[in-house]
Amino acid sequence: MASAEQSPVPLQHRNLCSRLILLARKIRSDVASLLESYVERQGLDKTISLDSVDGVPAAAMEQGGELTVAERLGANLQAYRAFQVLLGEVLEEQRSHLTPLDTDFHASIHSVLRQVAALAYQLEELLALLGHGRPAWEAAGPEEPAHRSLFEMKRRGLKVLQELAQWTVRSVRDLRQAAKHSQGSGIAHRGQPQKE
Repeated sequence: MASAEQSPVPLQHRNLCSRLILLARKIRSDVASLLESYVERQGLDKTISLDSVDGVPAAAMEQGGELTVAERLGANLQAYRAFQVLLGEVLEEQRSHLTPLDTDFHASIHSVLRQVAALAYQLEELLALLGHGRPAWEAAGPEEPAHRSLFEMKRRGLKVLQELAQWTVRSVRDLRQAAKHSQGSGIAHRGQPQKE
């Protein structure tokens, strides 16, 4: 019986999803403002092609309908772990090479970095609540900044911010799906197919 399965876990699950959605939206709002400042400070055109910039997690998802809730959340977690590293590199490049005196700008980047770290931590909590282990962290070693020109640094930073903004959109969608999945008697880690 569904009533026999009721526990505090589905409620915790939905509450955590709600908090994560709010945080993802906050990050998106802050990144949108940061992008405006970024293109202005770096002297870039918003329409500049960034296709050749690699090493940044792409939010586009071709097989979204085929992924389980756990796989969706795991992909989000992996992306935000990567963005923690990437934002740290962007911040260091700004401090050392591009805008060394612009401390307010650095603080804005650091604020987003802290929020991304909080989002990753709470995603780990959600996966644990669903009975799933943390995905293995498979980060490649950071590229040497010396191997990039100043222009390449600027383009790479722009790509990081643009993709991060897109990931927050995907995260809200995935977290809504995860919240729906917790309704009724089922939780994502149970073996039986969910009936909604």
